[in-house]
Amino acid sequence: QVQLVESGGGLVQAGGSLRLSCAASGRTFSNYHMTWFRQAPGKEREFVAGINNNGGSTYYADSVKGRFTISRDNAKNTVYIQMNSLKPEDTAVYYCAARRSWYYTVAQDAYNYWGQGTQVTVSS
Repeated sequence: QVQLVESGGGLVQAGGSLRLSCAASGRTFSNYHMTWFRQAPGKEREFVAGINNNGGSTYYADSVKGRFTISRDNAKNTVYIQMNSLKPEDTAVYYCAARRSWYYTVAQDAYNYWGQGTQVTVSS
């Protein structure tokens, strides 16, 4: 089992920044690909950004490319997402998810472990 706990959400004005963290426990963190998803009110959950198990490859949704940066610290069992130039449309509950596999995917149903989510609200 892998336990994931997100933190760092909050209320920020448009154009501002937030950094979310996702702390993992229970298994060898460096074996897991990590991904951030988000779900806005009334919308389906969507892919935001991902990073492979060793941090060598990162992936971004077009909507956040150039504004968000995903990173991980395997020594601290933590994955981060730095969110800059936030927009009201970034408002959502942000979830981190973990998957152990030989390949990376953004398919949500491939992820075995999920955090409880953290709310990000961007005011205009």
